[in-house]
Amino acid sequence: MTLPDGQPHLTTKTTKTAETAETAETAVSLGDGDLHVCEDGRRDAPALLLIHGTAFSGRSWDLLVPLLTRSHRVVRIDLLGCGRSAKPEDASYELPDQARRVGEVLDRLGIDRATVVGHSSGGMVATALAERRPGLVTALVVVNTGPSMDAFIAPASAELGPEQWPPSDEQIRQLASTGFGRSGRQVTEEVVAELRSTSFQVFAALMQTPRDYVMERTLPDRLKVLGKPLLVIFGEDDRRWRSSSAADYRIVPGAKVELLSGLGHTPILEDPARTAEVMLAFSAPLAERES
Repeated sequence: MTLPDGQPHLTTKTTKTAETAETAETAVSLGDGDLHVCEDGRRDAPALLLIHGTAFSGRSWDLLVPLLTRSHRVVRIDLLGCGRSAKPEDASYELPDQARRVGEVLDRLGIDRATVVGHSSGGMVATALAERRPGLVTALVVVNTGPSMDAFIAPASAELGPEQWPPSDEQIRQLASTGFGRSGRQVTEEVVAELRSTSFQVFAALMQTPRDYVMERTLPDRLKVLGKPLLVIFGEDDRRWRSSSAADYRIVPGAKVELLSGLGHTPILEDPARTAEVMLAFSAPLAERES
């Protein structure tokens, strides 16, 4: 398959799983590494881009995707350094650079308008994309994305250092434990393997750059000048970001804020049906206008 600028996709394959039905997987080659991309749904439907959080991957959306494809072309990108994408130690992992790469992938796919959804720090990448490419972003949805470091809940245990790398499976699961509420859900074996294959240098950069981004300027301050429709979803039992901080986004004109009771930091996995219902109620009218 040849891209618009003549550069080829490295690989394209279609897989079927119980969670995602039919998924087209593609490796897109960029200047600083290959990015793994998944597409579901009709290619002529309005585009919905899903951006995962720190040290996670597009797999975090697996349970949500089948609920979105009736009305959307759903695109998932493993950010550089994450999942099945390249993990170069000499690349920049600053959020504007991650956003630039995401925009380049959408260009390669021929997508010129998309509603962009980000979970956790993925909401910060989504914001950076809207800042960099405002014409590309139709609307924004941020899911359990802390508006500022004032909302951050410091972990009870110390973060992993280079002397503890690579981490054991148990250490990875412990690290991820605050990512869920009372659902009892844990990260999958695939995600554990993906993180274990990441170098400490890349992992540390992935952890630090979102903090740098919101310390430079809070998300509500960034979003209020963009003029984009905004939906904020927050699990009330989030153990990483204070859910009450969702109210900070109300300074964004027209922002809609939805708190989901009984859910933690990752409602997209803890209760995908309820999360999708809120997302679709917001995105469906936008999709109708785009179609």
